[in-house]
Amino acid sequence: MEFTILIAIIVLAFIFDFINGFHDAANSIATVVSTKVLTPLQAVIWAAFFNFAAYAIFELRIADTIAKVVDTQTINLQVILAGIIAAIIWNLITWYLGIPSSSSHTLVGGFAGAAIAYAGWSVVHTDKIMKIAAFIFLAPLIGMLLSYLLSIALLWIFKSFNPFRLKRWFKIGQLISSAMFSLGHGGNDAQKVMGIIAASLLVFFKAANPASIPEWAHITFNEAGKIHTIPLWIVFGCYTAISAGTMLGGWRIIRTMGGKITKLTPFEGVAAESAGAMLLFGTEAFGIPVSTTHTITGAIMGVGITKRVSAVHWGVTRSLLYAWILTIPVSMALAAIIYWIFKLLNFG
Repeated sequence: MEFTILIAIIVLAFIFDFINGFHDAANSIATVVSTKVLTPLQAVIWAAFFNFAAYAIFELRIADTIAKVVDTQTINLQVILAGIIAAIIWNLITWYLGIPSSSSHTLVGGFAGAAIAYAGWSVVHTDKIMKIAAFIFLAPLIGMLLSYLLSIALLWIFKSFNPFRLKRWFKIGQLISSAMFSLGHGGNDAQKVMGIIAASLLVFFKAANPASIPEWAHITFNEAGKIHTIPLWIVFGCYTAISAGTMLGGWRIIRTMGGKITKLTPFEGVAAESAGAMLLFGTEAFGIPVSTTHTITGAIMGVGITKRVSAVHWGVTRSLLYAWILTIPVSMALAAIIYWIFKLLNFG
């Protein structure tokens, strides 16, 4: 039975990553599509390539943080299963409504909520939860500030250049900036699901002799006790699922991000994506899982403000903010209810 639950978690984790493609992965290509620098299909291929390339660049700091949101020596597999089911439900609801909420916070909330239902608050590493929750607000604010300052700097540097020639240059520049943002996205979002699968393997094999753990489930740790390597099938499965989701279902979110917040030009796309990439690279260095949704939303608002404050559709951003604030508590509550249903049915 335990092995069946493990397989169910892995399958649902890939499904969650596919749905993440509807959500967060769409953000990595929304600006480059809305400015017509790339067609949607070209943008998906471009983003997918750099998402995969992220594996060669970033260490598994984000995966390690997610895997250790709760104590894997205390929980069981039913906790992880309930958490990921809750995360999928909330992601589908917000996708249907066209709200770019955070898949990261959905996953963390679901994981923590089910664990609390199982063993109380003591099983949750509160410091990690609080750090992740803080960036619900910090990520868009920092992204907005970075993109505003970058926009002002670029406007000053290129103030005497020919506008027509500049537009061509910024279209080329947006290929680079979108690639950098996709690298940051790959190092952040795909690793979150890797962390959940790693946590399920750690729970399943927690009583096993390390020498008896099969190669397909082997996870190594560095001297600091952080995850160093995970099986390659997890890595490629996560990147493939997130890319497929972007191609097949991301257009609702792209319309919100690429046009409803503020109208974008290639210049503004470069500024927003570059600012977003800087923030993602910075947070990944510290192992802080942030929402690419929040990051790029703040960055788009920052470039909008450089034109005028009214250029940003603040009504849209307010509705996004409500969804962001609700994501962790709602997914926690959903996961707790699902776990209690499992317990009532004596599942597992």
